[in-house]
Amino acid sequence: MYDVLIVGGGPAGLSAAMLLGRCMRKVALFDSGEYRNSYSHSMNGFISRDATPPDEFLRLSRKDLEKYEVEFKQKRIVRVTKEGDLFTACDEDDQVYLSRKVLLATGLCDRWPKLPGAEPFYGSSIHHCPYCDGYESKNKPLAAYGKNRDAIGLSLSLKTWSSDVMLFTDGTNRLTREDRELLARNKVQINTAGIERLEGEEGHLQRIVLKNGQIENREAMFFSTGSDQRSDLARQLQCDFTSKGVVRTYKHQQTNVPGLYVAGDAARDMQLVIVAAAEGTKAAVAINMELQKEFRL
Repeated sequence: MYDVLIVGGGPAGLSAAMLLGRCMRKVALFDSGEYRNSYSHSMNGFISRDATPPDEFLRLSRKDLEKYEVEFKQKRIVRVTKEGDLFTACDEDDQVYLSRKVLLATGLCDRWPKLPGAEPFYGSSIHHCPYCDGYESKNKPLAAYGKNRDAIGLSLSLKTWSSDVMLFTDGTNRLTREDRELLARNKVQINTAGIERLEGEEGHLQRIVLKNGQIENREAMFFSTGSDQRSDLARQLQCDFTSKGVVRTYKHQQTNVPGLYVAGDAARDMQLVIVAAAEGTKAAVAINMELQKEFRL
């Protein structure tokens, strides 16, 4: 029997585990070893850890947990059910765990653009978040990738980091007159041709070759192609979801299921590492306060 099961060993889960450990709660933290930033070379924008490699951040965070009563398990939870006030979780080896509370910090999976030649550039010059990687691409010729109208907002946002931004819709052309006027006013170039392949050297994008024979010199690409929940555990527990496909949570990361909390990229829409860590801490405080009330005479 555990006080809390935490599913997901990224920033949200690790942060929650540390605080709950400091509250002397019996905690098990499950980590599948799969992370949204697996392509990233550095974790940017986290105060005191700016530009830290993700693997190093995980190592340091796990070391912080060693002095607390937190059991770290390199396992995947595949099922969670709730009966009365107790949760039952089952891992990939059919081991069963009981807990009073559950925190899901399972994150999202990005839909990386499936463009010929793209894979060598993932995480080095192809990114999904300009707040995470825009600074490293400042003043370069940038590409914003998204079909139909998906990357209009992204292309406008990239103007913060570069004056040279081109929107690529990869063979789709659903931009309205108003879209084109808005982009033109903000000096965002538009290219609707299909993309033949990406070219570059040593992880650095250099050229986008189009199916019409045109070549555009671009040194970084940011994409807006959507993301999916990495785990279906929230759906198993019948959580409410928003129209954006993330779990609906409330002030302290509570869900519509009593005793179940969700923190990090799987919930809300401010998907930054430092925010995920903060949400994990916020959820941990709320969980501890709930347990305090339940044990109070």
